[in-house]
Amino acid sequence: MALLPFSRKTNAAPPPVNRAIEALMQGYSIEVMPRTAAKIDDFRALLPAGTRVYIAHIEGTDIDEMVQTARRLNAAGMTVMPHFPARIIADKRMLGDWIARYQGEADIRQGLILAGNPASQSGAFESSMQLLETGLFDAAGFQRLHVAGHPEGNRDIDPDGSDTNVMAALKWKQMFAERTDARMALATQFCFEAKPVIAWVDALTKAGIDLPVHIGIAGPARLQTLIKFAIACGVGPSMRVLQKRAMDVTKLVLPYEPTDIIRDLAAHKAANPDFNVEAVHIFPLGGITKSSEWAVANGGSSSVPAIYSSKASQ
Repeated sequence: MALLPFSRKTNAAPPPVNRAIEALMQGYSIEVMPRTAAKIDDFRALLPAGTRVYIAHIEGTDIDEMVQTARRLNAAGMTVMPHFPARIIADKRMLGDWIARYQGEADIRQGLILAGNPASQSGAFESSMQLLETGLFDAAGFQRLHVAGHPEGNRDIDPDGSDTNVMAALKWKQMFAERTDARMALATQFCFEAKPVIAWVDALTKAGIDLPVHIGIAGPARLQTLIKFAIACGVGPSMRVLQKRAMDVTKLVLPYEPTDIIRDLAAHKAANPDFNVEAVHIFPLGGITKSSEWAVANGGSSSVPAIYSSKASQ
């Protein structure tokens, strides 16, 4: 019996688009450091125009490097948001100088205001609230001020494992947003599981805190890399996702991708439109190229869909 001819299909159709994931990934942001940004020839080849790019200010990084990176990203058409870490800023004069340089040399009007990594302050400031209280950002006409969020708690702020001090700080920031013209949002630590994120966001809403949440996720990376950063950054219960993956020999050598947490958050957002996660923020722990490729492949763009607050696009 003759065999029927068989031709292999070489141009398979792409997988169907998950509209919920695509909606969640619109308006995503990403983070760089000056030393990693210096290795990128052209950010326009990696990121959609207008993408919000945070510039992490690690202790020991010179402000000249920060401003130069901000200027370069701005020239590439990105929306630039440098870090202002309270504990490495000596005094109000230094803060004012940073703000003036970012504005004058890189046309920056946004900032992520946070305490920073050092365990103790090196100058006049210890917390993001003290930076905000100076009034310098308002006087300089900064249009957006993001502050840190911790879905799984923060042992530096609440050593007893509770959320008492974290919640008190968030309520203060909520009131600050209400009495000023600042457009604010919470940019969070990265997580690996949707369930604790959903519980935390719902708890904020119940407490009257409606600052939009920009949820942090880790971009594609080797498992060993993620575990190292997760331990260093104090990631909480969702780290069990990595631990479980480490026990599966079939996945041990494969790079991690944040597909599961994004899928679960997107599904929850689609079913609960008032769920206050407004955008996704990517920590490119495995490299900005891998993270940006993953983001675009999953519908990421710089535009913010109408289902989200109009504040997100400003």
